[in-house]
Amino acid sequence: MKEIILIKDGELALKGLNRSTFEDALIKNMRERIAPLGGFSFRKAQSVIVVEPETEEIDLDEAVSRIQKVFGIVGISRCAVCEKDIDKIRETAYTYLRDELLFAKTFKVTAKRADKSFPYKSPEICDEVGGWLLSKIRGLKVDVHEPDVTVTVEVRDDSAYIHGAQLKGAGGMPTGTSGRACLLISGGIDSPVAGYMMAKRGVKLTAVHFASPPYTSELAEMKVHELLGRVSMYSGRVNLFTVPFTEIQEAIRDNCPEEMFTVTMRRVMMKLASRIAVWQGCDALITGESLGQVASQTIHALKCTDECAALPVFRPCIGMDKNEIIEISRKIDTFDISIRPYEDCCTVFTPRHPRTRPTPEYAREIEAMLPEEDAMLQRAYDGAKLLVIEAFAS
Repeated sequence: MKEIILIKDGELALKGLNRSTFEDALIKNMRERIAPLGGFSFRKAQSVIVVEPETEEIDLDEAVSRIQKVFGIVGISRCAVCEKDIDKIRETAYTYLRDELLFAKTFKVTAKRADKSFPYKSPEICDEVGGWLLSKIRGLKVDVHEPDVTVTVEVRDDSAYIHGAQLKGAGGMPTGTSGRACLLISGGIDSPVAGYMMAKRGVKLTAVHFASPPYTSELAEMKVHELLGRVSMYSGRVNLFTVPFTEIQEAIRDNCPEEMFTVTMRRVMMKLASRIAVWQGCDALITGESLGQVASQTIHALKCTDECAALPVFRPCIGMDKNEIIEISRKIDTFDISIRPYEDCCTVFTPRHPRTRPTPEYAREIEAMLPEEDAMLQRAYDGAKLLVIEAFAS
């Protein structure tokens, strides 16, 4: 029996004359995500995208699982395909969904007749298929309100498609359709969530991580690799730049007042991240900051750090509380990695009593205490290491 995957997009339907551009980007992203599984053909047809395996040996369960994480999709259905003949449709519905129906007490049939030349209207298709299934499976009853199984028949221009429940997609916009931005990622809970949320809005991710050996370990870096691996299941390939930050942090510790350690560090991070972002063709920075969560995330501290950013700063978590952020981190499977007890550079030299209401003027005055800051920034920039993170590499 021939099977295909039927993709239904969401917001793309609102794009008017630009819709084809967004659909092409979605197909590109899906193709990259499932290419390691084998060959697939992609076809746009009547407000859906048909994904067809080129050989019977391809693992469709795995293909569906991967496609569920591709942004830009609201619904996914694994379908049986048959001729547009009512007898073939009835028999295919029974054969394809029999195992599911045998364990159900109730069912209903829904039908969509995109091909208006088909001689049976939607209610008639439901009657024909529903009656056939009732005659084949003893004890099965119809429940149009809360059925155990929903059988869907879609009669389209080329064929008829039969499937069970539609799976929920990741939603959002196809990654890459909203430009590229640079994610500042630590090993904590918030920044992977921020990256995921911006990728969901169509942003292609580059990432920057600051490492401070010997204060931070190789395990802390590996933790970030794993976190981005989980995010890349949704966002696609991510270029990660790991920046050596020890010299700068020690200079801040040795030359700046303790109350301004974190704000000064964040200002320098913004400068370095901006350099890498511009080099990589990014149009914005992304951070995981949530307003008021810690002293460096007060509105006054954020004003001080934004002053040093050469690009707009996106903060998708800014109005969320910790529980909301944790809920998303569990959904994308990053939480258990984030809570591993490996320190990142944000926890190195943490001040006992940080200043919560710094001014940009005072922050600039403190930063001026750093000896040869430009030279240190250049050394850190030159020492950045690139690693390509891709969850489903071919």
